[in-house]
Amino acid sequence: MTQQMQDCVNACMAAHTMCEETMSSCMQMGGQAQMQIMRALMDCSETTRMCADMMMRRSPMSGEMCAMCAKACEMCAEACMAMPDDPQMMRCAEACRRAAEMCRAMAGAKM
Repeated sequence: MTQQMQDCVNACMAAHTMCEETMSSCMQMGGQAQMQIMRALMDCSETTRMCADMMMRRSPMSGEMCAMCAKACEMCAEACMAMPDDPQMMRCAEACRRAAEMCRAMAGAKM
């Protein structure tokens, strides 16, 4: 596994973890958590985990998955930005942006 791929796996797993933590935080908030944000968190959590798994096993579909993952991460970051006063949301947005950046680079790389 190249260093670029390992860095992408790490960024995906960090975003996955942050999305899971943020979903838990949203559930504790109750009514304040919007369904759009929860959907974005769920999509991002699942795609980042799957993307990392596919890269680790060197799937020939990793490039396509990285492109889809980048999109899910960008959508999640945008959704989290809807609550700029919430530090958890801002941490999640940052982790998602980093994963999106790494995934975009991997989507164009030869695996």
